[in-house]
Amino acid sequence: MDAKTLHVDAGGGYDIVIEPGVLDRAGELIKAALPRAKKIFVLTDSNVGPIYGPGFVASLETRGFMVRTHVIPAGETSKCAASLVGIWSAMAAFGMTRSDGVAALGGGVVGDLAGLAASTILRGVDLVQMPTTLLSQVDSSVGGKTAIDLPEGKNLVGTFYQPRLVLMDPKVLSTLPLNVFMSGMAEVIKYGCIWDREFFDFLAKRPTRETLMADITHILYTCCDIKRQVVNEDEHDTGLRMILNFGHTLGHAYELAGDYVRWSHGEAVAAGMVTAATLGVRLGVTESDVPEKIESILAPLGLPTHIACDAECVERAVGVDKKGSGDHVTLILLEDIGRVKPLKIQKSDVTELLSGALGG
Repeated sequence: MDAKTLHVDAGGGYDIVIEPGVLDRAGELIKAALPRAKKIFVLTDSNVGPIYGPGFVASLETRGFMVRTHVIPAGETSKCAASLVGIWSAMAAFGMTRSDGVAALGGGVVGDLAGLAASTILRGVDLVQMPTTLLSQVDSSVGGKTAIDLPEGKNLVGTFYQPRLVLMDPKVLSTLPLNVFMSGMAEVIKYGCIWDREFFDFLAKRPTRETLMADITHILYTCCDIKRQVVNEDEHDTGLRMILNFGHTLGHAYELAGDYVRWSHGEAVAAGMVTAATLGVRLGVTESDVPEKIESILAPLGLPTHIACDAECVERAVGVDKKGSGDHVTLILLEDIGRVKPLKIQKSDVTELLSGALGG
């Protein structure tokens, strides 16, 4: 697995470093990216912290940083206002200044919370993302979206706040449970669906964790390169960046239907992509064989292709969808694999259009 680097122009500009073993030299790279920082506040969770926390902290301390580690319970339920207040308090107790930095060591929940905390404490301190799940490596750690959930919906309170550096160590993926690894594959497949048919076909020939890990650096690089191009053009999600939400409007409804416990984000997005493709066929937008193609790449990975969901959950998810504008919402559909077609429709029409395609 070779080292690769990508540069994102958004914000002040930053590098994404994809390198096996980069966790071991994180302190060196963070020192170069944050030369003024004396303190690093490390946010991690109860799963990742015991495995990778000690080595990460040691790497930082070797470079002269004072380090404070704050551990949150693993899982989506930590992505809430109460956790954020606790993080702010811990940062204040650490005596952070505006020249210091925050490092997120974990998956998407940790990255979102660390990013939102970094963007708001002292009106903004530098952020480094060290994503440890496949989903966070290919998606949430790049692009600057931060958020917490509300009872009314997912990711409703947040900021756009670009990191100063993203460090991705493919080796850490070896400790992920199989279902967590495969959940991340839903976001990987999404990139093939919306942007790159050749990449979609490449993934279809690798139906196991072992075959995917054999090419994981290429997979991470391809996904991050696509996201980099999209974010460079549309940092604040008002145009092109909306295409990254393929499968997400319905995916959020599925997460809601499972009380954010039954289905992981990736599992919900997997089923959401199939439903979006099915809806596209019904509307005459999508080629008729696309839903089957998406199902055929998801099923061998153990990802759901249909999730039962009632109309109420769809209406609630669409009502708070961040791609909405007034009484309309933009559904991201496909013309074919690799060709996307955003469709603006009235929110009140969504449930009717989805009748028969909700998976229930």
